[in-house]
Amino acid sequence: MTDRSTAKRISTYTRGDLTFDVADSGPLDGPTVVLLHGFPANRHSFDGVVPILNAAGLRTLAPDQRGYSDRARPRRRRDYRAAELQRDVLALLDAAGVERVHLVGHDWGGALAWQLGAAAPERLTGLTVLSTPHPAALVRSLVTSAQLLRSFYILVFQLPVLPETLLRGRLAALLRRMGLKPSAADDYGKFMSKRGRLTGGLNWYRGMWLPDRGAPRARTVTVPTTYVWGNGDQALGRRAAELSQSFVRARYQFLEIEENHWLPENAPGVVARQIIADVVP
Repeated sequence: MTDRSTAKRISTYTRGDLTFDVADSGPLDGPTVVLLHGFPANRHSFDGVVPILNAAGLRTLAPDQRGYSDRARPRRRRDYRAAELQRDVLALLDAAGVERVHLVGHDWGGALAWQLGAAAPERLTGLTVLSTPHPAALVRSLVTSAQLLRSFYILVFQLPVLPETLLRGRLAALLRRMGLKPSAADDYGKFMSKRGRLTGGLNWYRGMWLPDRGAPRARTVTVPTTYVWGNGDQALGRRAAELSQSFVRARYQFLEIEENHWLPENAPGVVARQIIADVVP
């Protein structure tokens, strides 16, 4: 929901001493869609999606999130706990002058979308989550499927220094092998080559296990939700995808498509059409 009297175009917003970069496009008086990227991407992961949404009359806000924006990269692991990441998104809504938005997230952005669907339903009209299962469903799947093996890289990413050493200079090639289209893989490799960005992105993994007393305890999503999952996803398997429905107490749709993990980049038309269907009655 957009209040025409308060909506304003932004290219950055601040929270405390952090400044985030934002791509803001589409009609200011249209329904607002917030697009949250994952690792190791940035706001440009939705470049193929945004024009379609704007043409349908939707305003889009795509931020470079904490650790990815050059002026919003705290060094401590504890600064990447869930409560801080959630508050970053809510600060974006306030800065843009919108009361309620449709929230879209992919990869880590998807995990954050699930969390906000439970923690801040009063600020959301609905969710479209791409690839990432509900966090509690993912945890449950670790002991009921092969998901633990798929998620082994998360344990490696907890280590200091070593993940940066392994990924630096090899990231683009690795992403291509994982099925990301070559142009996007090269762009992300170049983006992450700048000092500090790789550590900023990896800190999302390093902060996930830390005690987080500031985070709301609610896990159940209470806004209309669509979950889009590619059945060729190498990192996130079917069992976690199927379990996600049990954590939603609202209208729910599960859409399985013939694609891999990289849905915004590899299937922007499918993603955009689904978002439009979720937003526009």
